[in-house]
Amino acid sequence: MSFDRSIKIAPSILSADFADFGREIQAIESQGADWVHVDVMDGHFVPNLTFGPPAVKAFRPHVTTFMDVHLMIAPVDPYIEAYADAGADMITAHIEAGPHIHRTLQAIKATGKQAGVSLNPGTPAEAVAPVLDLVDMVLVMTVNPGFGGQTFIQSGVDKTRTIRRMIGDRPIHIQIDGGVTPDTAPLVAAAGADVLVAGSAVFKGGSVAAPGRYGENIRAIRAAAEGAAAKAA
Repeated sequence: MSFDRSIKIAPSILSADFADFGREIQAIESQGADWVHVDVMDGHFVPNLTFGPPAVKAFRPHVTTFMDVHLMIAPVDPYIEAYADAGADMITAHIEAGPHIHRTLQAIKATGKQAGVSLNPGTPAEAVAPVLDLVDMVLVMTVNPGFGGQTFIQSGVDKTRTIRRMIGDRPIHIQIDGGVTPDTAPLVAAAGADVLVAGSAVFKGGSVAAPGRYGENIRAIRAAAEGAAAKAA
């Protein structure tokens, strides 16, 4: 996938109907989703338990865009190959999940997948500086990871702006995950983010039987973000 900084909407399927993932993925893609975001949680690094490699492998045939797998697990390294084999296009690991993020990112790259590094709200932007040349994306958490539907943490805006300056002209995406809505999307888009994860804000009010609402929600977030990004340019 060629690199560009246009706004991309990545619905989190954590907010989808768990009994109908295949058709939910097809629905969000048909309604304008750019990426499909898969939140992997282990009940240890974060207080929730979600998708293992077999689930990700089951999602893969339904994803025609780009599958972005966010590993909120510790340790990370023993599971990288399994998620790569399951069909992830990008694997993102948390800088807080282990002592050797450099090694973790090298291991992701060794599978041939794109590599992301994620920062919790309490971790400063500067923590990613030593590994920027190893990553395709920096993920700024704007909630504490573990659950959907949380309130946006405002300090993520300044962190995003700092990371955008650090990246310079490198081809590195900035992704925002947590509390993204048409109200908060402009704040991070103006600060330099280009990939916006949204769960409940995309899926609310819609269903596989009535997917048009997904499209309305995606378009509302995109329009708000693109308007702010254009003003900031």
